Amino acid sequence: MLLSVLAVTLSAALLLQGYTHHMFGITPDEVSGARGKSDTVPAQVAHGGPVIADAATSPHTARPKPRTIALTFDDGPDPVWTPRVLDVLRRNGVHATFFLVGTQVAAHPELVRRMVDEGHQIGVHTFTHPNLGNLAPWQRSLEIRETQLAVAGAAGVTTSLLRPPYSSTNAALSDTDWSVLQQAAEDGYVTVLTTQDAEDWRRPGVDRVVAAATPRGDDGQILLMHDAGGDRSQTVAALATLLPDLKARGFGFATVGDAVGMAAPVQPAGTGDHLQGMALIWALQAGDFAVWLFGVLMYAAGAISVLRAVVVLVAARRHRRLRRRRATRSWGPPVTGKVTVIVPAYNESAGIEAAVRSLLASDHPVEIIVVDDGSTDGTADLVESLGLPVRVIRQENAGKPAALNTGLAAASCELVVMVDGDTVFEPDAVRVIVQPFADPRVGAVSGNAKVVNRGGLLGRWQHIEYVVGFNLDRRLFDLAECMPTVPGAVGAFRRDALLGIGGVSDVTLAEDTDLTMALCREGWRVVYEEGAIAWTEAPASLSALWRQRYRWCYGTLQAMWKHRGALTQGGAAGKLGRRGLLYLLLFQVLLPLLAPVVDIFALYGLVFLDPLRIVGLWFAFLVVQLLMGLYAFRLDGEHPGPLWSLPLQQFVYRQLMYLVVIQSVFTAVAGSRLRWQRMERYGSLRAPVTAEPEPESEPAPAPSPSPSHDTRTPHEAPQWH
Repeated sequence: MLLSVLAVTLSAALLLQGYTHHMFGITPDEVSGARGKSDTVPAQVAHGGPVIADAATSPHTARPKPRTIALTFDDGPDPVWTPRVLDVLRRNGVHATFFLVGTQVAAHPELVRRMVDEGHQIGVHTFTHPNLGNLAPWQRSLEIRETQLAVAGAAGVTTSLLRPPYSSTNAALSDTDWSVLQQAAEDGYVTVLTTQDAEDWRRPGVDRVVAAATPRGDDGQILLMHDAGGDRSQTVAALATLLPDLKARGFGFATVGDAVGMAAPVQPAGTGDHLQGMALIWALQAGDFAVWLFGVLMYAAGAISVLRAVVVLVAARRHRRLRRRRATRSWGPPVTGKVTVIVPAYNESAGIEAAVRSLLASDHPVEIIVVDDGSTDGTADLVESLGLPVRVIRQENAGKPAALNTGLAAASCELVVMVDGDTVFEPDAVRVIVQPFADPRVGAVSGNAKVVNRGGLLGRWQHIEYVVGFNLDRRLFDLAECMPTVPGAVGAFRRDALLGIGGVSDVTLAEDTDLTMALCREGWRVVYEEGAIAWTEAPASLSALWRQRYRWCYGTLQAMWKHRGALTQGGAAGKLGRRGLLYLLLFQVLLPLLAPVVDIFALYGLVFLDPLRIVGLWFAFLVVQLLMGLYAFRLDGEHPGPLWSLPLQQFVYRQLMYLVVIQSVFTAVAGSRLRWQRMERYGSLRAPVTAEPEPESEPAPAPSPSPSHDTRTPHEAPQWH
């Protein structure tokens, strides 16, 4: 609910900001187009004065007094030019009338207050400067009403003066223009046109502006100039010359109201209008700030994403080279001793047989312990009925960490491999994953988990995530010696190292991440062995995927908070804190939190900005993702075919993963406690066809380590029988 409220609020702010700043805009007066028919314009208006009242009922007009100039300025206020215009007017003791654009008023309310304080008159020039004749009646009223509210909020006054954008003299009125004036009159507005145009919007030069603004006779004039909408330096310079010259010739200056004898067109605003106007100004200013901030964040997120891609790819390439060298020298003497494999199981009857048989097919001696954690589907009975050399331990339901600790206590080997009950090992996986323990500094090894149920888009997307996201990151973590997670599906540990940290903790929902971080903080090195391949069953529905990733993400946040002290430690713990934790915080927490903002802003750009630019940026991002995918699939020996679904992944799967992070963060900030979310098993894993070992026989000694994983043939999901 909170996320929905934030998304709706953000979208509304961007829609308001987009409409007010990009749907229309201040453009030169000449763009108004050719004049239409004027059959409905009354003759007394077409040939009358520039101030038109009661257009909807009994129209009448008024002219300025002889030798009186009502100086008017359109399109402001502008933070650069309006203050300079006001300074010139003040030095010459002249009061003018400013027809204001609502969006400009909201952006610079202090200038409107200055106008009122210095005795100038205020008029409405619409909210976004559209051609009112091209708008529907409701939109015309909205444009005028919102401008009135902005003025009321900025200066505490209201005005009955209106000048439609792109209007000029009475003779230029068309039938459409007349309908606009009639509607405005029904709303209580008096329209102010012009009799003389300084044409400063053309920027023809100061002398020409002065000449165009100088009256040809003694008639009163309503003179049009501009204090915004572009470079108005010529206007300011022309005013400094024009005002004293006209005064010397006997002309006087007045506001529009004074020039035609109107009775106080500007009045104090009511409390309601003032408060609504202030709220409107705050909303628009907040929208402007949001757009600026989101623009900065979008570019920052893009830069960080590209930087991450470069760093991860460079690290992966270096990791590959190091492993090639290590393949010739190995970690040390081959590790050939027996290994205990612990399989925690809770209602795993759908896949436990395949998991156990794959472990027994290993080319390395293994002791298999299945810990049944109070299953209600006969998991333990099923394993015992197989008649295989597997030890089954039953216990009351206490959770996965307790099951792992039970297996750890029963283990007879120094090296322990932990396996999920929905995972099938390749025959060489156990042998390969324990070879790094030849280095006495290594306390844990992460294997390479692959998705077996790759059918359908959801399966392909998770396959891509495992290969591109998880495994590329693990290569980087291995190189930086800050591995934060050994996955529960395929991980190996020194038993003494686990006992040294008190076993598997149950204080977080990500026991594998918590366990790995604890080992790092104790000074153990944790490495990644991509050649140790296990096949795992991924969620087959969006709801199941959501539950699984919600638990993973929330548990990771718990583990990060629990081990935050690593940030200030030295040695291996410091590497975890200042490299691993900061990486997780930046790319798995903060960046996903920004993702919805970036997506919403991208939609904003498609509607209100340059859609070609936005689409181009999206394609550039997609190309970066595709290059990462191709390289990651090559490193993992995978066929790149599933990458065709990568563009679709950006629209659905990526959003889901980001929402998982957001909900996890909200849950953590709110202090809620998330329950364990168990994934439904589908039984898509099957045991490989191999000869079953005799119960009393010992497996053959393990062969020497195989060459680097890069020399293997491409991996496909195994065909289990």
